[in-house]
Amino acid sequence: MQLDLSIFNPKARSLIGVDISSSSVKMVELASDGKSGYRVERYTIEVLPRDAVADGNIVNLEAAAEAVRRAWKKMATSTRQVAIALAGSHVITKKIIVAAGQREEELEVQVESEANQYIPFALEEVNLDFQVVGPAPSSPDEIEVLIAASRKEKVEDRVAVVESAGLKPVVVDVESYAVLSAFELIEKQLPDGGKGQIIALVDVGAGVMNLTVLRNGQQLYVREQAFGGNQLTQDIARLFGMTFEEAESEKRRNNLPDNYEADLLQPFVESMALEVSRALQFFFTSTQFNQVNHIVLAGGCAVLPGADEAVASRTQINTIIANPFADMVLSGGVRAKNLLADASSLMAACGLALRRFDE
Repeated sequence: MQLDLSIFNPKARSLIGVDISSSSVKMVELASDGKSGYRVERYTIEVLPRDAVADGNIVNLEAAAEAVRRAWKKMATSTRQVAIALAGSHVITKKIIVAAGQREEELEVQVESEANQYIPFALEEVNLDFQVVGPAPSSPDEIEVLIAASRKEKVEDRVAVVESAGLKPVVVDVESYAVLSAFELIEKQLPDGGKGQIIALVDVGAGVMNLTVLRNGQQLYVREQAFGGNQLTQDIARLFGMTFEEAESEKRRNNLPDNYEADLLQPFVESMALEVSRALQFFFTSTQFNQVNHIVLAGGCAVLPGADEAVASRTQINTIIANPFADMVLSGGVRAKNLLADASSLMAACGLALRRFDE
């Protein structure tokens, strides 16, 4: 099967963003609000069986496909075209400088020969795509081009999951790029639209915590730490005698016995704040920067009760919970209260759903 890895240029108009993480399948469908904004048509989150997906790899194709199928049925949509994403660890990206004014075919040939130097696999084993970023900073006669490459098997695994669920993948993106697309909507909510400010986007998922520090849309620093919500889910399962899946579901619904908060939740939130503080210290010591203006908390752990206060208190930095949907209109079927609780974990799915509006 030859997949068109159109990371940068989908032709589709109606599209669902599908984020397959290690803990759940998240789907978001957006439409235009008729003006210059967006409307949230529908969304859903479906818990995945444990170990169906691990470290960004599809381990159990049938279980993952079944979860995608269930999620799609819950969406009650006729749209089958989807945008999916690969884990950042499965994609090699590189910016190169080439002569301006080349035809598309010439550029393709040059990108392939350049890619050979940076990709540790044979070119026939990878899906390769590129996008012209703009004029090169150093010279008006040159342009900057972003190359993205991934092993075909990694792409094909994700494609197989959604196709087995009866859906049609038309865009394959990179998780981190999808999250940054959604982040642009959050940045607009900050004072002065975040201009000139240093913003730490901290995404705390099931297994890893990602820190991305940005200024004016440019990444200054990226770090990944092994810390995530699975630890809390395991503690819940152990303390209350539940299966991992039950514990995950009850945690999301905040529907646990009274001693949960003092015995498990508060200590977890404190250690999360400590991890965020530690990650920022690494940023300060390994760059010339010594301050951050805002922390934006994303991922499923961002909405744990008290998480933002604990992080703000530990770091002494203004901390907000990510909500890319804050300025969007909601369709009749989307409940504002539910979306608010889920918004921080829908960053990648939202960024993927935005791909339908690409020029």
